Amino acid sequence: MTSRLASFTVFVASGAVLVLEILAGRLLAPYIGVTLQTFTGIIGVVLTGIAGGTFLGGRLADRRDPRPLLPFVVAAGGVLAVLTVPLIRLFGPSADGAIGSIVLLASVSFLLPSAVLSAVTPMVVKICLATVDETGRVVGRLSAMGTAGSLVAVFVTGFVFVATFPTTPVVIALGVGLVALGFALWLSLGRPGDRRAVAATLVAVVASSGFALAAPGPCDVESTYFCAEVRVDPDRPTGRVLLLDSLRNSYVDLADPTHLEFGYTQILGDVVEALAPGTRTLDAVHVGGGGFTMPRYLEATRPGSTNVVFELDPSVVELAEDRLGLVPTPTTTVRTGDARVHLRALDPASADLVIGDAFGGEAVPWHLTTREFVEQIRATLRPGGVYALNLIDGGPLGFVRAEVATLRDVFAHVAVVAPAARIAGDEGGNFVVVASDAPLPTDAIRTANAARGDDDQVLDDPAGIDAFVGDARVLTDEFAPVDQLITPV
Repeated sequence: MTSRLASFTVFVASGAVLVLEILAGRLLAPYIGVTLQTFTGIIGVVLTGIAGGTFLGGRLADRRDPRPLLPFVVAAGGVLAVLTVPLIRLFGPSADGAIGSIVLLASVSFLLPSAVLSAVTPMVVKICLATVDETGRVVGRLSAMGTAGSLVAVFVTGFVFVATFPTTPVVIALGVGLVALGFALWLSLGRPGDRRAVAATLVAVVASSGFALAAPGPCDVESTYFCAEVRVDPDRPTGRVLLLDSLRNSYVDLADPTHLEFGYTQILGDVVEALAPGTRTLDAVHVGGGGFTMPRYLEATRPGSTNVVFELDPSVVELAEDRLGLVPTPTTTVRTGDARVHLRALDPASADLVIGDAFGGEAVPWHLTTREFVEQIRATLRPGGVYALNLIDGGPLGFVRAEVATLRDVFAHVAVVAPAARIAGDEGGNFVVVASDAPLPTDAIRTANAARGDDDQVLDDPAGIDAFVGDARVLTDEFAPVDQLITPV
């Protein structure tokens, strides 16, 4: 085995593990969401596979001649890589997002391919070692090539593959490439082993690729960040539901932009009515676009209002235009990219209302929850302007209490609007938190809420807010464990 082929083999095998690790987040997101727990589970499982595969590969290389084994180990890694797709789509729908479920689903899908591909390096080391005197040079060179393969895989996958191609074809291409490398190794090493095994490997990769392509995917559109799907509301022919990673993100009525289906959007409508009664115009900033429900609502109910919408994912904007009735207008500006970065470009004191409605799974991205970001929001608002934030929490309400504490640390007046049982912690769901430097129009919010026939509680008295917050800590850029606060261990 030439040193170049050995280096290339280790480079590819190590890189393939990192490709799978990065793509695992996209493959698992539609079923278990995008949280710190998701990536912790993936990283832990892949590292377990790397450790186990390296150990067992070294033991096996010492007990048997690795030359007949190496081609089939590389090819088997390719077959197992392709099988991750149908395995996830088979078992993913039964996952519930709990930590045990995350680890189990990641293990079923990625433990074996990580272990098998990690067994390649010690086998190649054994083949290349002619004498003990060259151990350091051989091990050092191959270790460096493995690390280089991992680095290239990280950058190319994160910056190119995920942004350019759907995930499934990338996984299939990776698997086919590994099988091709295994076949090249088999020829280079003198065609060791039973030729029937070669035929069986080729059949396996064809079959696994077929399973991966045939397995029904959960996405209408697979973007860089989300698995997106649009469904028709069976009870409202013009109603459309946008799902991002299988979670109901937005609802729009193609024929009636004033229709607000979700409870939290109705509360946001109450806030708009309280802040700008009648048809008074507003200059609004939206952190998160999704289905563009609230920008369309403001345009329809308050003509002449302006909207600046920050949406992370360009594919979501395209989907909203193609399937959700979004029509570009002179009064609505859409800027794609991270809201925290782009918010700095807005003029100070230029907005009457900022609506926060950005999610990664069920959680608001942590960097959009901190005191530092809220201070950016405050600087963007005019005197008397309002920040209305939608968030989801349940159980002990660790996140919503911490976010209220954070808003109260920046703004003089804060209120929480949600069903009474939710505020009491008896049920989970959406909360709308409203903040301003000026006294909030909470009586008007109650009036608008009652006019719709709802009985949401508006918690705004300082003593009630103090009791609600309790001992919750202010979230900062140094400390914002949002995922853990939502799903405490």
